[in-house]
Amino acid sequence: MSAATMRSRTPDRMCAEAVELALAAAVEAAGEDSVGEHLGAVAEGDRVVTHLFACREPAYRGWRWAVTVARASRAKVVTLDETVLLPGPEALLAPEWVPWSERLRPGDLGPGDLLPTEADDLRLEPGFSGEDEPPPNSAVSAEAEYARNVAELAEAEDAEVSAVPPSALPGPPARGSIAAVAEELGMRRARVLSRYGLHTAADRWEEGYGPKTPIAQAAPASCVTCGFLVPLAGSLRQAFGICANEFSPADGHVVSLAFGCGGHSEAAVMPKPPRPAPPVIDETQVDPLPLRPDRAGGSVEPTGPEEELGHS
Repeated sequence: MSAATMRSRTPDRMCAEAVELALAAAVEAAGEDSVGEHLGAVAEGDRVVTHLFACREPAYRGWRWAVTVARASRAKVVTLDETVLLPGPEALLAPEWVPWSERLRPGDLGPGDLLPTEADDLRLEPGFSGEDEPPPNSAVSAEAEYARNVAELAEAEDAEVSAVPPSALPGPPARGSIAAVAEELGMRRARVLSRYGLHTAADRWEEGYGPKTPIAQAAPASCVTCGFLVPLAGSLRQAFGICANEFSPADGHVVSLAFGCGGHSEAAVMPKPPRPAPPVIDETQVDPLPLRPDRAGGSVEPTGPEEELGHS
């Protein structure tokens, strides 16, 4: 039977009348000042009723003290089951819990904070591939590897004792392994940015310092022609660089090559758009104009200085 069907039942009469028993239990659990008026009773099942009392605690606005009482079949004595504080329909509740990995935002990492990266992070991929074991025909045999380990342990015993156990200290990769070859070639990073990581970084930088920002729309030229632009390495240099202009709002930031600002290195010498010449007004001559038309369809020319000046 569903809970909705059970709650729709009529409360047991003896359990519903046990308001004093429920109130005493709530006062004993929370104190007299924390328990308010009786709000009603709810049938939880056969001969099981929960009495609700208002909570007067300022920090639990809208919560209710719920005291459940019950009686056995054919019994005339009501007994106490439990007392608990439950939220009501208008209770002030804490927001839904979100894992820290989803709450983290850019800029939250501070001094001393550690941000572990998951092993299957989509933003990263292995820096080199292959098994981390020497090939079968390698010159580094098992006996030589054993001798090398014994020598390292002897050196560790003569060295100063550290608080960190030797097993926890990062050691050099084994000779002949893929990791050792990668380190020798300068590929010391175990993981590098994946294609997905590159795309997400590019989208983030494009949004902050891209061509669609207001300052870039009003810039005289783009960063691709600016002398303060420091190009990046790798594939990202095709679209991004680092601004090195201390007077620019993007100083020290990764900017798009299509970004721009008023601090462009060539802003002062850039040609300005041509302006039309001002209109020329000849004020040295007087142009005679007809004052009234002639009846024959012609015009009457001015005959005197007064008419030339517009006087009748």
